[in-house]
Amino acid sequence: MKKLFFETDASWSLSILRILLGVVVLAHGAQKLLGLFGGYGFTGTMTFFTDTMGLPWLVGFVIILLESVGAVALIAGIATRFIAFAYTLLALGIVFTTHIQNGFFMNWFGNMAGEGYEYFLLWIGMSLALFISGGGKYSLDRVISPKQKSSHA
Repeated sequence: MKKLFFETDASWSLSILRILLGVVVLAHGAQKLLGLFGGYGFTGTMTFFTDTMGLPWLVGFVIILLESVGAVALIAGIATRFIAFAYTLLALGIVFTTHIQNGFFMNWFGNMAGEGYEYFLLWIGMSLALFISGGGKYSLDRVISPKQKSSHA
């Protein structure tokens, strides 16, 4: 089980993917949890999730935790595979519940009905790469699982 969650190699490219995905998701988590960057904060986000979106409160709570605490853990490289798997499911859920009807492209110029799903495809791609390969060089996963693969990437 330890190997499943924590094994990784010394790849710099995985570290870059992990840290950048974590930073981007953390900004969204800070909106939802703390109300930073123009977000609604915890109460406003939970109200939106439950009343407007019709999600169960537990789902809304898990989303907020994944995008805030999970992002910090991802940046540190702890349980990278688990978080990456959860992010893959989260992004798929977001695409199919909110963005698929708006098409592929983001709404860069504000002239479409809503945002497309292209951003989430990138999120899914980064998450799947981390799920398959682990957190890379300088991840806490490498400390937890002492037997690691070596890599020059």
